[in-house]
Amino acid sequence: MGTMPTRPSDMAVQTPPPLPDAIALIDEANQRSLAFGVSTDDEPDFTSLGIGHLKDSLEENRFLFQHAVPVMETLRGQIANTHSMVLLTSAQGMVLHSMGDSDFLEKASEVALVPGMDWSEKTKGTNAIGTALTAQQAITVHGDQHFMRTNHALTCSCAPILAPYGEIVGALDVTGDHRSYHQHTLALVRMSAQMIENHMFASSFPKAVRLHFHARPEFLGTLVEGIAAFTPEGRFLSANRSAQFQLGMSFGALQAHTFSSLFNLPMSALFELFAGSAATPHQLCLHNGVSVWCRTEVKPASPWATPIVSPLADAGAPPVRIAPVPKGQLSSLQYLDTGDAQLSAIIAKLRKVVDRDIPVMILGETGTGKDLLAQAMHNDSVRARQPFVAVNCASIPDTLIEAELFGYEEGAFTGARKKGASGKILQAHGGTLFLDEIGDMPKHLQARLLRVLQERKVSPLGAGKEMEVDVTVISATHKNLKELIARGDFREDLYYRLNGLVVRLPALRERSDFGAVVKKVLHALEGNAHIAIAPQVMELLQAYHWPGNVRQLHNLLRTACVMVDDDCTIRLEHLPDDFLDELRAPMHPLAMPLPAPELPLVPSVGAPPLSTDDLGEDGHSLHDVTLNAMAQMLRLHKGNVSAAAKALGVSRNTIYRKKNLLPPDLLD
Repeated sequence: MGTMPTRPSDMAVQTPPPLPDAIALIDEANQRSLAFGVSTDDEPDFTSLGIGHLKDSLEENRFLFQHAVPVMETLRGQIANTHSMVLLTSAQGMVLHSMGDSDFLEKASEVALVPGMDWSEKTKGTNAIGTALTAQQAITVHGDQHFMRTNHALTCSCAPILAPYGEIVGALDVTGDHRSYHQHTLALVRMSAQMIENHMFASSFPKAVRLHFHARPEFLGTLVEGIAAFTPEGRFLSANRSAQFQLGMSFGALQAHTFSSLFNLPMSALFELFAGSAATPHQLCLHNGVSVWCRTEVKPASPWATPIVSPLADAGAPPVRIAPVPKGQLSSLQYLDTGDAQLSAIIAKLRKVVDRDIPVMILGETGTGKDLLAQAMHNDSVRARQPFVAVNCASIPDTLIEAELFGYEEGAFTGARKKGASGKILQAHGGTLFLDEIGDMPKHLQARLLRVLQERKVSPLGAGKEMEVDVTVISATHKNLKELIARGDFREDLYYRLNGLVVRLPALRERSDFGAVVKKVLHALEGNAHIAIAPQVMELLQAYHWPGNVRQLHNLLRTACVMVDDDCTIRLEHLPDDFLDELRAPMHPLAMPLPAPELPLVPSVGAPPLSTDDLGEDGHSLHDVTLNAMAQMLRLHKGNVSAAAKALGVSRNTIYRKKNLLPPDLLD
């Protein structure tokens, strides 16, 4: 998504051509809106729900919330500075959580697009959230396609989220100013919703046999792989969307099957096939005769064989499993050491304090990989077989963070689940507790945390007793805690309790191992490094300043990997528009010209289409200049109209209309 202009006149606003399916969905939604009694002139309703109802809904949707927020943060990084926001809703359309650009969050509040508000079709008429949930499919609702006029300034792309057992549990939405519409937004939302589904799927069946499969081996470990869960005896438990598609059955139909009936193989044969070689794909034949490549989660036979996870597989991408190896031959910290001298020095320090009961504090800019470093320390410790529990203090609402950390007893507050819930601290007993963004912890909870760390005891909300807890603590922040202490926003005694060893991760622009990092990101995205990067693109990436660090690089390459052509090479036209716009900006610190054909006049991406009526300084009509530019772009992109249109900042229809005007000699 490109950066939104401040005025409509700053760019040519292009309404996306509606797809036939979308037209039908919106027409049906409009009919429902009328039946619900919604008026096109209705004003935003700020009274539909209260804070207490939101708290209850957050508790009811705790499982969804926990798995969605990390993915939302990744998606937010992709759309940062585009005057947009990311929203999570319940299955009924209530907004549970939102994050995004502060200026747009303020504008969204003016139309009641805030947590606690109901955005079902019954209250808001046709809109992406309500319509996606009702139609049970992803949809973009743009501008005046919204039923209520007050929402015509919005463009919203929304995808339903399915629970592990097939029912709709919520929805993920990206909403922005209607002038900042981008055709790839819905695809990103769909991908992100599928990530949430896959994360929930993995958490729901920790002891099940999970089979990962796809007709092409290079797609194992990616979002499009099928995942099916079975009991050790072979009874079917669940399957994600891709698995249902490949198996050619709905979730309900699959419930009547077993592993043997679906794969024509007894469960015992599967165990024998993957014994000792969980990372090596094998071919199996589906019940319909289609051959697929498979891998499965095989527990290590030896306590010293620990699965190593690719360090760059964060919340935005599925983890890539690497073959188990004896601990000591390839530790997780060693795997993170990719040749940068600063990072190597940090890893050397951390190795000395592993298993010494010394708290570690990791400093660094957002996106530098503080969470990956914490996970690596845990993997290298004697606690590696015990839980690693991460808490992002910035992503949990203030109203829930106390219950999230310390747990609660039944009846501790309205909406509390029966039998209560253990908090993150108790869940980490015996293992490692990672407190990410510790600088954002509310002041009133810092004293409770300090007491837990000092006395090694925790008291859940509503409980009359304390429970002993044994955890190694790692904290991280991108903020200056000493400044927070000076302002009275962070307890000094807690600070000195957490900073046994302080290390500062270098920003990506400060590292000397950029090429190695790119290779690891591509490996994490695709399961292997078969996607190449054109030299001119690599040159741009190496020179860029990367304010979002490794997370920004990961998001950019993830999008580029989706856009590549058959030659599997990332080229300039595969990079996101906002990234290219930033590189072209004359005041940008990088300030470098992008490689482009030598044209008398070539507009940048997002610029107004060339006029065929204006005159250039030499008195010649720009009509010829336009045709020359189109011809050269078509030659450059080997006749690919979409790529040429994107590079010129015009619609494909514009090129199709003018293509027959191009002299044959211009296309040679």
